[in-house]
Amino acid sequence: MQAIKIGLFGYGCVGQGLYETINNSKNFEGEIKKICIKNPNKARSLSADLFTTDKNEILNDESIDVIVELIDDAEAAFDIVTTALKNGKSVVTANKKMVAENLEYLVKLQEETGRAVLYEGAVCASIPIIRTLEEYFGHEPINEIKGIFNGSTNYILTQIFSKNTNYKAALADAQKLGFAESDPTLDVKGYDAKFKLSILLTHAFGINVPPAQIINLGIDHLKPADLEYARENELEVKLIARAKRIGDKVYGFVAPQFTKADNRLQEVRNEFNAVSLTGEFCDEQLFIGKGAGSLPTGAAVLSDISALSYDYKYEYKKHFNQATIKFSSDSLVQVYASFDNPDTIDLNDFESIHEKYFSFDHSYVIGNVCINKLKDEKWLNNKNLNVVLCENGVEDTLGKLCVEDLKAEVSELKKGHDLLVKISR
Repeated sequence: MQAIKIGLFGYGCVGQGLYETINNSKNFEGEIKKICIKNPNKARSLSADLFTTDKNEILNDESIDVIVELIDDAEAAFDIVTTALKNGKSVVTANKKMVAENLEYLVKLQEETGRAVLYEGAVCASIPIIRTLEEYFGHEPINEIKGIFNGSTNYILTQIFSKNTNYKAALADAQKLGFAESDPTLDVKGYDAKFKLSILLTHAFGINVPPAQIINLGIDHLKPADLEYARENELEVKLIARAKRIGDKVYGFVAPQFTKADNRLQEVRNEFNAVSLTGEFCDEQLFIGKGAGSLPTGAAVLSDISALSYDYKYEYKKHFNQATIKFSSDSLVQVYASFDNPDTIDLNDFESIHEKYFSFDHSYVIGNVCINKLKDEKWLNNKNLNVVLCENGVEDTLGKLCVEDLKAEVSELKKGHDLLVKISR
């Protein structure tokens, strides 16, 4: 077999990991011919002759077999990937935002050009979840896919509960070690996990769901009182991405969730990811692996490059489900909603309430609310309101349709809430 010649875009954390894995692989015949970078003045350990700032030098080079895109700019990545496909080159990418927001178009472009886009490294790094769904579960109906899809937030939450620290201290530790960016927004607000869930919805259920349609709540609103509540009840918090098929609908979201000691996801620590699949025939399977880091992601990218050497493509075997399965957020979930000021929350948003605690410095309500309600700005981006899903409540309520009529118990509880609002003023 002739050695594969690779044109690489980006030489950051993952790009360097790919270079190292290629040069230490014992049975891979390939080499990086040219690397396109943004800053030519940055000091690098490789020869300057290997680098270029002209993307066309790589995209138009007929001797290059595969384009590998590993930059953090989703718009620029989309231009690189689509241009490469139109130029007759297959592509490997790890840009989950770009893939998630453009997957339907990328599938169509692959059909038109006859070339392939592989992106195993975009979802949970070292866990080969996409190819597992495509091959092993290609013809088996999937009932549920859930897990820890973001290593940065899992590291932060592990530190919080193993070292009895707070969110700010754990985040600072994660940033110091390189597990979290200086601007951690994509990780801690759940966007990164949402992009990955959007991609997996296509491979698990055969439906294309743009990220904008999926609700994502993060861990950045966690307060000391919330952590105290969890510890008192022998719970921990994990950021969980979940999609469950019930009848002809798939319900999906990303949100922090309380977990008990017997939940296998609670055992997944630090920067590790976990994906749990439940199939119609095989029941539940759990995959665990490092979800971040230069070498784990570089290894996933190398695996995709190797797969292209024998003309592998995603077949999107469940695509026929597009006409029969729909994505929905019209379902109840049970949440713990905490707040400092009673004005923060509107009890009319709840369809039932199971527990309440009101005080002048910290309050919380546990009740059922529609997923669609959580998309409202007052829930989504209110720093004074923290939402954590209740583990048993999710299992009991998911798939139950929302109703508009409030139950009598909510009206009664609202009277006490309104009285506290008046007193606090």
